[in-house]
Amino acid sequence: MNAYPYDFHIHSCLSPCADNDMTPNNIAGVGALVGLRMMALTDHNSAKNCPAFFKAAKRHGIVPIAGMELTTAEDIHAVCLFETLEGALDFDAYVEQHRLLIPNRTDIFGDQLILDENDEVVGTEENYLHPASEIGLEDLPGLLRGYGGICYPAHVDRESNGVVAVLGDFPEIEGIQNAEFYDQTKKEDYLSRFPALRGKRLLVSSDAHNLWSVREENDVLLIDDEPYSSDRVRREIFRLLKGETA
Repeated sequence: MNAYPYDFHIHSCLSPCADNDMTPNNIAGVGALVGLRMMALTDHNSAKNCPAFFKAAKRHGIVPIAGMELTTAEDIHAVCLFETLEGALDFDAYVEQHRLLIPNRTDIFGDQLILDENDEVVGTEENYLHPASEIGLEDLPGLLRGYGGICYPAHVDRESNGVVAVLGDFPEIEGIQNAEFYDQTKKEDYLSRFPALRGKRLLVSSDAHNLWSVREENDVLLIDDEPYSSDRVRREIFRLLKGETA
């Protein structure tokens, strides 16, 4: 077993309100500088910058995971992670058909840039990415299985779009094995108040929308990575998050 500092909740310049310098190469570079070994790119309701991030992460020695921060029908943010880049892009196409399409106001919400592996702009997302989708939180785990994905509530300890803030409790939903905290010092308080959190793997990630918010060694997972390959590490991560390994 080897220790893998991780951050599974990072936004690129595709996300509304994320800085334009949150490019795939800058994200991977800063992650490497602060000691992270694996990172997930999780833009709001889109995975379109994940292909560029995969190539940038490889250059910086980071194990990449393709992801998305989906806004559910209840207006709850859920981290969605995918075992393959192809699965993430297929789910991106599904979400495109099941979200509210409102033209983006770049003067208010930002540019929503789609980049290539060299951080060159190759397009923009014309519709505002933050509004809720039609996908309910209870339906999400089963839906994601068809795309090789898993999900869990994001930043349960925050007021903005956190599951506890929206529902007043942490619900017991089949297929959700994990929960994300923004502030790990709040874990014990939430465990005492919300019994359904007990037994879940409690992850900690930054929800970074700018480069200085990418934390140094944010949290650590122990991974069996021998014989080493990034594919093996990614596979073991998903086994761990699915509860298939200790």
